[in-house]
Amino acid sequence: MASQEILREDTSRGSFINDPKVRSLFFQTLVVVVLFGSVWWIVQNVIDNLQRLHIASGFGFLRGRAGFDISDTPIAYTSDSTYGRAIIVGLINTIIVAVAGIVTATIIGFVIGIGRLSQNWLIRKICTVYVEIFRNIPPLLVIFFWYSGVLAVLPPPRESYNLPFGSFLNQRGFYFPRAVWGEGSWLIFVALIVGIAMAWFVARKARQRQMATGQQFPVFWTSVALIVGLPLLAYALSGFPLSFDFPKQSTFNLTGGFQVKPEFLSLYLALSCYTAAFIAEIVRAGIRGVSKGQTEAAAALGLRSGSILRLVVVPQAMRIVIPPLTSQYLNLTKNSSLAIAIGYPDLTATAGTVLNQTGQAVEGVLIMMIAYLILSLVTSAVMNVVNARMALVER
Repeated sequence: MASQEILREDTSRGSFINDPKVRSLFFQTLVVVVLFGSVWWIVQNVIDNLQRLHIASGFGFLRGRAGFDISDTPIAYTSDSTYGRAIIVGLINTIIVAVAGIVTATIIGFVIGIGRLSQNWLIRKICTVYVEIFRNIPPLLVIFFWYSGVLAVLPPPRESYNLPFGSFLNQRGFYFPRAVWGEGSWLIFVALIVGIAMAWFVARKARQRQMATGQQFPVFWTSVALIVGLPLLAYALSGFPLSFDFPKQSTFNLTGGFQVKPEFLSLYLALSCYTAAFIAEIVRAGIRGVSKGQTEAAAALGLRSGSILRLVVVPQAMRIVIPPLTSQYLNLTKNSSLAIAIGYPDLTATAGTVLNQTGQAVEGVLIMMIAYLILSLVTSAVMNVVNARMALVER
């Protein structure tokens, strides 16, 4: 009987159909064939439809004259510029609102997340209400709330709110002094870069020193002195080349200064507040994930609650927080496409206008997809680097 069972096992192993490697290769080949066949069918169908409608394909239309204006232009642009430049303007606007929103949402989210764990009953409940409100409202409604419910009801330019540092706030946006750089101002930027590099070098050496000897070094104040002091010194040595153009009230509007229009403000505030609610929950979960023994051990060493949170709890919580935080950053960047609802000229709005004028639907959609894909991949790559640096290293 034993010999018969061994013979059956050898026969099954030798079977061509039951060979795991053969089956794996067969199914992988089948998937590849089906995938390429589907892609070929889609591409061929698109080409046939374009030929039937007599629509030329290709990206040559990007060199054509745009013929439309854009309200917010971070780079030089006129209606005589090309379609390609119009799309670049929209892409830069998307990057600006995404970066500003990520920074603000992170700050608000960390404050709210820590506040939800506060021992103060009032602070804890306020933070809870904030999270429950913004987390359960669609982001488009939050954008409309800021645009139509807050900024639209501000006073007209004649009755603008006077804010500190010569700033104004009204229905047409936020006005603040604009920096005017003179000759020799490049030295200030060089000093700032040098200060940041020196601060990084000092922080690295201070960490090595602490790991070797246990002695701490005032990294924060040293970094502040380098990053702030060196540019101020360069500012003085270059003859104070910086001046400010302050906004001034006129009969019907404000003149001078720099204007942040209500479309950008509403989108920026909405995305920041909305995403901060999710970041707050991620931060709260990360802090909860740190062992309570870590807090008790730090308290036994005589550290205060603020120092325990800053030096012990938060650094360990970051290992839990960073991966889901990346997803929220990606969501914020992609949600910026909702700007089309309020007329902010982001990538979706400008590329959509180009698409409507040229009829190049396939190319226009492909440009938007590739642009958002690249932004997402860059964000993920940066966060993966940060996550790798925060990860535990076994010794």
